[in-house]
This record gives sequence, structure tokens and C-alpha cells, in this order.
Amino acid sequence: MRQIVFITALVAAVGLAGAASAQMAPTKTGDSAKGKVLTDGKGMTLYTFDKDAGGKSACNGPCATNWPPLMAGADAKASAGYTVITRDDGGKQWAYKGKPLYGWKNDKKPGDITGDGFLNGAWHIAKP
Repeated sequence: MRQIVFITALVAAVGLAGAASAQMAPTKTGDSAKGKVLTDGKGMTLYTFDKDAGGKSACNGPCATNWPPLMAGADAKASAGYTVITRDDGGKQWAYKGKPLYGWKNDKKPGDITGDGFLNGAWHIAKP
């Protein structure tokens, strides 16, 4: 009987942990010289691109090498301002308030914002 209770409790705990992680935001908030920014799980600044429109990423191929998309898992679900878009290659990418999110290859440490204003102002730090 104890084993059944233990197994039931364990299954419930794992289920709740999975549900909680599925509801967590895909980004964090960090500090930069320009104030609060959205960051990835490693604390690196995220960016948005002016050429993205209609829930679609315009940054593919070499662009995506320089500006790595914040990828989402196949089972990712939209919540609290976040949506999941499908990229040209079929991969899933996180978007915040309709804008796809990207890292920048030249940022080296948390708080770096070297991509802000890049390409004649087309790239912007993502703000919470």
C-alpha cells in the first residue's frame, strides 16, 4: 500500500513540475546600460528585428547565424505575451508581443547590448 501511495505522489509531483515548467516564460529580465532587457536562460540580451512582420521571421540563413533565434520546443505553448512562430526551416521560435526574439553573436557576456541599433537601427533590444 505504501508503494502505491508513494508512486501516486511521485507521478503527481512530476506532472505538476511539468505543468509548471510549461507555463514559465521563455525569457528572463536582465539589466543593461539602457535599462531592463529580455534575456535568454544564460542572461544574454535578446533583440527584435524591424523587418519581421506578420508573425514571420525575416532573419534566415546567414542572418540567423549572426542573430540566433530564441528557439522553442515543439511542444511550446503561447502564454503571457509570448507566442511561438514557425520559421522558414520549420523550426519553432519564441516571439514576445508579436516580435520574434534573437540573440546576437557579438554579445559576449550578460548585459552586453552591442547589437542595439545595428543595420541602420533595424535591430533593437527586447524590453519587458
